[in-house]
Amino acid sequence: MSTSQHPTPNQQLLPGVEHVLAVASGKGGVGKSTVCINLARALARSGARVGLLDADIYGPSLPLLMGVREAPEIAGNTILPVEAEGIAVMSIGLLTEAETPVVWRGPLLAQAVQQFLSQVAWGALDYLLVDLPPGTGDIPLTLSQQVALTGAVIVTTPQNVAIEDVERGIAMFDKVEVEVVGLVENMSYFLCPHCAERHPLFGESGGREMAQRLDLPLLGTLPLVPDLEAVATAAGASLTGPFDRIASRVISKVAGLQD
Repeated sequence: MSTSQHPTPNQQLLPGVEHVLAVASGKGGVGKSTVCINLARALARSGARVGLLDADIYGPSLPLLMGVREAPEIAGNTILPVEAEGIAVMSIGLLTEAETPVVWRGPLLAQAVQQFLSQVAWGALDYLLVDLPPGTGDIPLTLSQQVALTGAVIVTTPQNVAIEDVERGIAMFDKVEVEVVGLVENMSYFLCPHCAERHPLFGESGGREMAQRLDLPLLGTLPLVPDLEAVATAAGASLTGPFDRIASRVISKVAGLQD
């Protein structure tokens, strides 16, 4: 894949933001948002300055998963992101009532993403992670056109129905000339709390085999854990190491793209 070129340089649209990484999957229900959040946490633990943009306008989950409730401050045309765990966070879910559905057509979705990019005071960041909605519609295309994306982190699960959709998502990034940093296979297995045996509930090695077939780095594999979003707490401490390793590989890969 070649290096992406876009009409609006980050120096103008996102001054102070060094790298913009899309976290994506062509398939819903693969745990993409929880992976995105915990990758942001792991990057922050490494000492990086991190921002997190929830670009899933129809189904914003970052406020719930991160336990953020307060609305962002607005000064004129500038929105100040909410800080949570040292991470700058913005989501449409912070600007609307929790029970209120967002009923917008495609152009309004694209406009909302543009406003989050241009009107949010992100400040100086090493990484801005953008949690994309499933599929290959207006929002991913708008992002790829408006921002010089450093790359995309792809999340999948092992089963074939996910693999097929995820491959379409990868093809979309290839089409818009955005480098895929690597693949994360989520829900790779369930670790029995009683016998410590691994059970591959959704098949085995689907993500690993896809990474090999497409010549993409496999950034890591993660177990099926009900409280994955709570990995930063004591209850999820066992997953801190795997996410730290994934973050380290992302940092290395991004550095390699600059060479």
